[in-house]
Amino acid sequence: MTFDAGFPILAALVPLSLFFSEVRITEVKIMDFLIEEVMDSMYDWVRVLDRNDNIVYANKAMTGALNTSLIGRKCYEVLGRSSPCENCISRKAVFCGTPHKKEEIIGGRIFSVMSTPLKNKNNEVAYVVEVLRDITELKELQNKILEQNKKLQDDLSLARKLQCSMLPVEIQDDRLSFSFIYRPCETLGGDFLDIFRIDEDHVGIYIADVSGRGVSASMLTIFLRSTINKNTLSPAEALGDLYKSFSSNNFGQDLYITVFYAVINTRDMIMTYSNAGHNVPTIVFNKDRFELLRVPGIPISDWVDEPGYQDKTIQLKKDDMVFFFTDGIVEMRSKTGEEFGEERLLKLLNTGVEPSSVLNNIIKSLYDFAGIDSTQAIPDDVTMALLKIN
Repeated sequence: MTFDAGFPILAALVPLSLFFSEVRITEVKIMDFLIEEVMDSMYDWVRVLDRNDNIVYANKAMTGALNTSLIGRKCYEVLGRSSPCENCISRKAVFCGTPHKKEEIIGGRIFSVMSTPLKNKNNEVAYVVEVLRDITELKELQNKILEQNKKLQDDLSLARKLQCSMLPVEIQDDRLSFSFIYRPCETLGGDFLDIFRIDEDHVGIYIADVSGRGVSASMLTIFLRSTINKNTLSPAEALGDLYKSFSSNNFGQDLYITVFYAVINTRDMIMTYSNAGHNVPTIVFNKDRFELLRVPGIPISDWVDEPGYQDKTIQLKKDDMVFFFTDGIVEMRSKTGEEFGEERLLKLLNTGVEPSSVLNNIIKSLYDFAGIDSTQAIPDDVTMALLKIN
């Protein structure tokens, strides 16, 4: 009969414990044939110690590996030591009456050692069963995994720096003020935004949300930034070109990008915009005005042959603010599972004069609602931008 190496030693020793509880003995003798067969079939080393560190039993695996007689010798002597181990878990098992575990180097190899007490009918610890498992290869594998993980983390850190370097910088235009917050839920995010000058009188701005997370999502944000047409004054045309490029690359139907793209004429302050499936509306507001820019559109994907994007326009006025955001904000949940929602978000939009103060109020309220702080992980990417007409 062979037991798997991971089989709990206490379960394997039930007959032995019953034997000890029913028979009074002064010198332990392993007489039961079945028990000895079980022990000798194990690849792990197994030995039984009395309360004075003497070995009263050792299975074939241990005896063969050490190639010496073990019965009657001190447990530490057979391992080449002249005194008990400094961290002797067998003694701890005797005095505490509970199992103890440690790692030990024996003959240049690493062993996991488990010491389990065996009690007599008076509930006193009479013996300790020690199981020693060679985990050298496992430790080597763990070290390799740790090294690979460190390399991966270093690569991800570099990729994050690259992704963050592509985020927008201050737009140089006295007619506009701009601020944004970008908080990925992982090292690499699937949200992205950009603002850029098209020509002397036009500024382009878009916000995007890529399906999925991590490396694949971040790669699509790089594709988006490098592919989107920054020369045309028609957002619908730019999204159409992006759609064709995406579908021709055969990324697959599981991957897609939602994009809200706007072009602002800074001379007459007319904003032209189009939407590729971005499911939260861009908002134009001031103290006397509030408009949700809802417009349908297919995400950037390969789902249809012709997405049919359309341009719409809106007249912007002095002190207007244009708020762009992704669904990670409204879908943030509290500890009780309640969503932050659009209503809470809308109430926060008029809480500051400058874009940065408004966004800071929103992010603080969001984190307070979720019961987390800025050092903790968030369940989804949080990205928002606010543009003010001066």
